[in-house]
Parts: sequence; structure tokens; C-alpha cells
Amino acid sequence: MQKIKHRTGLVFFPAFDWAISATHPEREERLLYTQDQVFEEGILDIDGIVELKPDLADPKDVQRVHFCVPDPYKVMTESHFISAGGAIKIATALMEKEIEKGFALVRPPGHHAMKVVHGARGFCNVNNEAIMIEYLRSVYNVKKIAVVDTDCHHGDGTQDVYWHDPDVLFISIHQDGRTLYPGSGFLNELGGPNAVGTTINIPLPPNTSEEGFLYTMENAVMPILDDFKPDLVINSAGQDNHYSDPITNMNFSARGYADLTKMLQADIAVLEGGYSIEGALPYMNVGIILAMAGIDYSGVKEPDYNFDRIRQSADVTSYIENVCDKIMQVWDGRESMRDQMRGSDTFFQRSRNIFYDTDSISETRHEKVRLCDDCPGAYSLDSSSDRGLHVLGVHIPITACSHCKELGYEWYENAGKKDFDMAMLQDRPEDNYPVQSFKKKQRRFF
Repeated sequence: MQKIKHRTGLVFFPAFDWAISATHPEREERLLYTQDQVFEEGILDIDGIVELKPDLADPKDVQRVHFCVPDPYKVMTESHFISAGGAIKIATALMEKEIEKGFALVRPPGHHAMKVVHGARGFCNVNNEAIMIEYLRSVYNVKKIAVVDTDCHHGDGTQDVYWHDPDVLFISIHQDGRTLYPGSGFLNELGGPNAVGTTINIPLPPNTSEEGFLYTMENAVMPILDDFKPDLVINSAGQDNHYSDPITNMNFSARGYADLTKMLQADIAVLEGGYSIEGALPYMNVGIILAMAGIDYSGVKEPDYNFDRIRQSADVTSYIENVCDKIMQVWDGRESMRDQMRGSDTFFQRSRNIFYDTDSISETRHEKVRLCDDCPGAYSLDSSSDRGLHVLGVHIPITACSHCKELGYEWYENAGKKDFDMAMLQDRPEDNYPVQSFKKKQRRFF
């Protein structure tokens, strides 16, 4: 009988009734093969590894994170509520000390879902990790959280949600955005002016193998986590960096991913991407589960694994070493960069065009944040899409000072004087999420 080091909880939710199409890589088989492998290996028979059943997330759980246009029910299916609820279930079990580690093996995924949601992008409608994190902050008063996103694609949605939040460290390790969707996640993406340096992007070149991933963990990710000292570490556990994945160009293995999991020691992992349904996911997930529980995983290996065949080149190794050096320079210089970015202005503003590739929606967004010395700063998002709705989202951070609270309510209450269809408020200190509707004419939805 194997002895575990950490009592580990698992939630499975394959979402039988949700798929982009019957043959799309993002379909229920992604988890069915993993479930079969877990059962066949007798993992749930190991004393200390327990299966938990997911609950439904509440619309309020979603509204803590997103400005859903026009509301959560229009952009989510029941499967999305259950997937987010599965992540919350794991987090609750951890906080109530029923488990010491937890892995939410759920779909649909979520890390491409941004602060404003008009539809789906990158197969994601809402952000499961962020919904879970904001639940923890509201219900259990957790202060500092680190998210380490190991999906092959840049976690641009999670980055967007926490761009202005200095108490959530977001680290994304991904294939270079010049070679893969969503085309972002570069070294100069560091967070907003009140949170410079708490967004860390580590773009790795195509054909990076486990050597490169583990070098990055040891020489960049772990030192930054040691400095930040989070209360909880969340692994956004995408597995599409596997050498057999059909939509990426990396050479990670199941054993390497288990080594990464052991090194990271995340409190919670939440499944994201991974589309080698038979050749990778069952082995990757079993390796993660065993590593989280502290059980020997040396026997986890894909039938076609050949280290020499997937080994990275010397040029790739040199490139990764240089990237990690630059990352640590950024981290060490984050305070001076913050002062330079803020300057003497009262507000920071930026405009963006965002494309929802899954639903073919184009969004135009104008963002305005108060530069505050006492809190993360209230901010507003003026967002419109080619589906017709023009909305204002106002965010008051959970640790807001009195000035930012007043400003947030002023923006929200005056929204009716402008050409908005709706205004939505996130009053995080009071956990209150009112919505106003102003539209005077009928809108057409496609």
C-alpha cells in the first residue's frame, strides 16, 4: 500500500453536454480517458486520495470576477457553472482542511476569459481559476495568491483579470506568442501601474522540452515565489505543452510535468488545455495527481516516450537561460519600473481591441484606473462589441481606500448620463454587484 504525504482531493467534470463540436479537440473525451486511467491504476483506492463532487457556482461567484454582457446566464451554460463550481469545491475543501492538496479536473476551460465577457475566446467563456480565487478572498479572507499558468498558450484572460492587482502574482510559462495563439505574453507585459511586476510572462521557444521547463521553474519561477510569499499557490494546469499535442509545438513529457508539480508544490491545480486525448492526458494527469499527493511517480511514462527524440537543442537551452536572466532583472527592478510608469498623473488609461476567436466577436475597450498609493485603485472599463451592446464596468478592489470607493460609485451612478446600454459595478469590499440598464432602443442579437 502506497503512503501519501498530502491528503489530495480530486474533482472530475467531463461536461458530457458541452463541446464546441463533436470532433473539436475541446470535447468530453479529454477527461474520459483520464478518468479511465485513474480507475485502472487504482488511484482512488489509495488511502488519502478522495474524489469530491462539483457544485454549481452561483452567478454572484461569476460577477465577482467578470462583467458578463448582458449577464452570466447569456454567456454560460450549465456546464460552465459546474466547471467553475468544481474549482470552488476543491478550494473550499482545502480551506476547511478536508484535504491538503486539490486538483479540479474540469472543463470547459477558462484561462482565456478576460474581465469583460461578450462571448467565448480560446474555448473559454469564464475564468475558473479567477472565480475560485475571488471566492477564497471573499469567504476566507485570503490575502496573497500566486497563479502559475503552465498551459502552452499564454493565459491572457487571467492576466487581464489581475492586471491591476498587486496582491495576485500571475506567472505564465508558455510557447512564445509570436508562434502560437493568442499572440501575447511577452516580457514587457508586467501589469498595470499600480501592480507593475506582479504579472510575469516567460515565453519559451518552440521545441522546449522538460529540461527547459524545469530550468525555468528552478531559476525564475521558484525564486519569484519565494520573494512574493503567497498564502496560496494555484497551478493553472494546462497540458498542451506535451510532445504529442496536435495544436502546439513543445516537447514536454508526463514525467517532466510530474517533476514540475513536485517542485511547484501548488495547493490547488485546475485543468486548462491539453488536446492529445489518448497519448498524453491520461499520463500527464496521473503524474500530476501522484506528485501532488507525494507518491512515487517514476513509473509514469507514455508508451512512445523517447527522451533523445524530444530533447531540446543547445540553441533552445541558451535562449531559455537568457529569458530567465531577463525575467529576474525585471523582478528585481519592479519597484523602480512602477515609479517610472506612474509618473505624476492621477489616472492611467489605455485602449484595446480584443477578438473573440471562438464566437467571432470584436470588442473595443477603453480602460481607466486611478493611480493610488493606498490601494490597487478603482478602475472603469468602457466596452462595446459588434454585437451591439455598449457597457461600463466599474471595479472597486477588495482592499479599496475610501477615495477609490467614492470614485467607483461616482462613475457607476453617472453612467446613465452617457451613451451606455448598461453599467455594472463590482463592489468587492461589500461583495455587492448591482447592474443598471439604460437602453432606449431595441438591440438585435445574432
